Amino acid sequence: MDSSEIYRDITDFAHTLPSWVQRLAEIWTEAGLLLFGALFVAAWWRSRRADSRAVALAVVAPLATAVAYVCSELLKSAVDEERPCRAVAGAAASLVPCPPVGDWSFPSNHSAIAGGAAVALALAWPRIASLTVPMALLMAFSRVFVGVHYPHDVAAGLVLGAIVSFAAVRALTGPVRGVVGSMRSGGGSFATWLAGPGAGS
Repeated sequence: MDSSEIYRDITDFAHTLPSWVQRLAEIWTEAGLLLFGALFVAAWWRSRRADSRAVALAVVAPLATAVAYVCSELLKSAVDEERPCRAVAGAAASLVPCPPVGDWSFPSNHSAIAGGAAVALALAWPRIASLTVPMALLMAFSRVFVGVHYPHDVAAGLVLGAIVSFAAVRALTGPVRGVVGSMRSGGGSFATWLAGPGAGS
């Protein structure tokens, strides 16, 4: 797939915007991942007074996202697509430094993490899907906006992250739920604190 023309259009558009907008995009393209991390913690803390399945979903969410990242990295290493900030002739300069040679472009790891986190968090805490899904889309767009990925890189990353994360949540929730139940019934004080007191406590 060749999305070079769309890449040029987006990066040209980025350079027409005020510097503060460009700066916000530069910050978001990295710091947005930290917000997902904060939401993982919030989901776990919120789940501690719920049943064991809710805790398991909250605990599995970051694990599923990590699995999505690993799958994205493996695919990236197999495809070896050069970054558009080096490969697209006549494109506007990237707003952030172009990653070094060997840090390949397809798929976007940031987008895979964002897509995976959005789905995993939505499964653990359905009410915040209206927050996590736009966050993931904005993260993906920002990678093209700052000039370090093609549009097809981020689209593939989002889809890959979402699918892998969903599958990992489905596979891991049952076993983790059993561990949570054991921690609540027979664990020490720290284990009980991690698993939470459960509903009605």
